[in-house]
Amino acid sequence: MTGILAFTALCLGLLLTAPAFATDAVSAYEGHRLYVSHCMICHGPDGKGHGPLAQNLGLNPVDMTRTLRSRSDTILKKIISGEGGQTISGRDRHNVLTDAMPNWGEVLSESQIEALIAYLRFLSTAQHEMMGDPVEGRDLYQKYCTVCHGEEGYGDGVMTQILELEPMDHTDPVAINKMSNEDIFVAIKEGNGQYMPGWEGILDDEEIEALVSYIRMLTQ
Repeated sequence: MTGILAFTALCLGLLLTAPAFATDAVSAYEGHRLYVSHCMICHGPDGKGHGPLAQNLGLNPVDMTRTLRSRSDTILKKIISGEGGQTISGRDRHNVLTDAMPNWGEVLSESQIEALIAYLRFLSTAQHEMMGDPVEGRDLYQKYCTVCHGEEGYGDGVMTQILELEPMDHTDPVAINKMSNEDIFVAIKEGNGQYMPGWEGILDDEEIEALVSYIRMLTQ
């Protein structure tokens, strides 16, 4: 009985005191929402510059999956915000990218621009396509996964204090990138090993796809 009471107390403590997922932190999943609403129409879902508006207007947006690798965060902030006079090595980097680039500093806050850059960094290094909506995936992860995998995905959830569990560290880019989207999808849907339950019947395929995409972003 003592063990059951201790388990109940731990679970109640988790529900009452666990903070939200670092909502003020610079996060790739926050930037994804901003990218979809502000950038995708020109730069495309994959960031390669093939968005529908760009094609209709004959624009040639930069392939961000390549260009970002040679840009610092400071320069990216200036490019996105549209700050004037950002001349580096005799060249205006804003105009190098495209004359049609809006000045998003008039629309987005500094923290939003930082979140957007975090997502662009993820987009430029991602080895797998996005299956679903990582913003939805974050909410599902909070609801179903943190009890074992932890609030940040390190595999240190409250259940590891009660049972001899070693949940997968979802922030490990080597381990996660070795798995295909389908591998992660099946592990979530059907379960994996003795303690990882299958979520079929609780989560539908679209929700599992959203979780896969959020887990990808935890490696950022």
